[in-house]
This record gives sequence, structure tokens and C-alpha cells, in this order.
Amino acid sequence: MSEAILEHVNFTVSDPAKTAQHLYDWFGWEVRWKGPSIYEGQTYHVGGTSSYVALYSPGKTDGNKGANAASDVSYQTRGGLNHIAVVVDDLDATEEKIKASGFNTHNHADYEPGRRFYFRDADNIEFEVVSYR
Repeated sequence: MSEAILEHVNFTVSDPAKTAQHLYDWFGWEVRWKGPSIYEGQTYHVGGTSSYVALYSPGKTDGNKGANAASDVSYQTRGGLNHIAVVVDDLDATEEKIKASGFNTHNHADYEPGRRFYFRDADNIEFEVVSYR
């Protein structure tokens, strides 16, 4: 039997278009699809040919004021998103792109078999960026 693969992850952001642009700038990911979604929201599918992230934002209707604020304690929240890991070829160049976008990187490590760092985006979503080269 062949190995199962993860096709996509769907998470809530405040501005799918802005997050999609960052993911393009940082990782070269393209918008594969965008359109209306549940709760009068908007969704962007952003990624490569075999996997993507679905960036969802709920609409602002009478009973809904949009996305709730992110929590700093996702590791202690059942069902919380702890981080998204992205593998890149050139870790240093990717880090420079992220810093140039105004985000701070932290928790750098050089370990077997690779190197990594973390950062949080404008929605407080933590990303791990890793290279195995």
C-alpha cells in the first residue's frame, strides 16, 4: 500500500488575500482557487501542485463579527493549531524574505538532519521553516 499524503489544512485568518500574498512572497505558493465559503466567508487555496493550505475568513453578518482573535496558547488548546512546518531549499534566503515583510524569527536550531526557525504571522499563526540541505 502506498503512503497516504496530507493534501491540505484549512485554518482561519483575518484576510485570506493578504495571507495568500505573504505565502507567495515567502514560499512561492500560488493561489490554486478562491471563492465564497461557509458563513458568507471567503476561502483561498494556496500552495503547490500536490498540497495546499486553505485560508478561510468568515463573513461579517449580523450574527457574526468575523474571525475571533488568535490565542497565544494554542499548545494548551484542544484542537488548536500549534504550527505549520514548511520545507524550503534555502533557509537563509527564506528567512530574509520573512524579515523583510516585518516579521521576527526565533527559536533557530541546527540539528541532524537539518536547520530550522520559527515565526508568527499577523494572525499569530506559528510557522516552522526547515531545510534538510
